[in-house]
Amino acid sequence: MEYTSRGAKKIRLLGISGSLRRGSYNTALLRAAEALSPQDVGLEMFDLSDLPLYNGDLEAGGDPVSVSDLKRAIREADGIVFASPEYNHSFSGVMKNAIDWASRDRGPGSLAGKPVTIVGAGGMSGTARAQMHLENVLSETGSLVMTKPGVLIANPWDRFDADGRLEDEGTREVIADHIRKFRDWVLDIGSRSQSLAA
Repeated sequence: MEYTSRGAKKIRLLGISGSLRRGSYNTALLRAAEALSPQDVGLEMFDLSDLPLYNGDLEAGGDPVSVSDLKRAIREADGIVFASPEYNHSFSGVMKNAIDWASRDRGPGSLAGKPVTIVGAGGMSGTARAQMHLENVLSETGSLVMTKPGVLIANPWDRFDADGRLEDEGTREVIADHIRKFRDWVLDIGSRSQSLAA
């Protein structure tokens, strides 16, 4: 268990980007969220590039290492931040594939009952349609989705520099506020769960 310098438990967040592109704005968005997180929050990213397509026959032979790693990373996280691009008015196949694999784990700490939130960067609507579809899918897994205040970054090419650094101060404030609110959401759910178990 990690602790801050003041002795408080550090909240562990897992960031998952639905884009495999090296210069992805959504991956850059997660890096910005990591840098802007408060001192009592740690955010680590999981790379989906090694996940095979979901196949029940493959699963029957035992999870591939990358799938086991994904499920373990989700179980060990206190909450998950999904960063979704928008492809053809929905979220990416890469993200759907990861959720399909992860949803097969129904044990303690899995997506079922896990606090999650969705952010996105892209296009004129900031991935609003993709986020709406992703929220619906995550709800089916039993994830506890925090939808507000939300992060919809339109025209990200005007906000990130060529190296993927977020330069727009207003956007930085929006992301920082969202991560703080998500931290509070994670803590609130944890408190309620402990009260019910007592």
